[in-house]
Order: sequence, then C-alpha cells, then structure tokens
Amino acid sequence: MEVDRNGLEVLGRDECLRLLSSANLGRIGFTASALPSVLPVAFHLDGERIMVRTGRGSQLDTGLQNTVVAFEVDEFDPIDHSGWSVSVTGLATEVDEAVVAISTELLSGRRTTTASLVLGR
Repeated sequence: MEVDRNGLEVLGRDECLRLLSSANLGRIGFTASALPSVLPVAFHLDGERIMVRTGRGSQLDTGLQNTVVAFEVDEFDPIDHSGWSVSVTGLATEVDEAVVAISTELLSGRRTTTASLVLGR
C-alpha cells in the first residue's frame, strides 16, 4: 500500500473507479463567465465516463461545453473518522441535449488509514 506524505493511502485507478461507481453525488468545478464555480451534481459512472444531467441554458450547461472541468467525490464517516476522496480532471462533452460526459484520464484518490488517524493527520 502506497501512503502519501500526509499518511493517506494513495488509491489506484481501479479503486478510484470503484469508489466513483458507489457514489451518486459529487461536485463539479468549471468556469462560468470567466470565474471559477463549483456546484453539487447528481451523477452516474458509465464505464469510465462520469455522466451528468444538465438543464438546457443553465449555468452548468453553458459551463460544460467541450471544456476541461474538475470533479470530486468523497465520503467521510464521522464515527470512525474514516473516509476517501476521488478527484478527476477531464474533458466535458455533450452526449445529448441534457447529458454531459466527463472523461476520467486524470484520476487520483486518497483514503484515510489507521496510521493517519493515530498520527492525528
């Protein structure tokens, strides 16, 4: 198991995709009117593409027109202080009138470990 300098387990691509497939709510970062914007979105993992519904003409729809975006999903259990986070940087492309697909070429993930909890990190 690879651990980063903060004591967090570094997740491989397959584990990141598995965790993405287990979630249905994430956050997407994109540019809107030349300013950064982050919005919560419902999503579905279709193979290795993140699928997001948009409303025609909405801020999200306008911001996801063939552009590079950031996408993040995480889960944290406050009882046992465990959790994970997966981040994606990918190209958003329109699949049909109300659905956008985000590629997952750049994918990274981290998970809390027993060591990181003991060290208070």
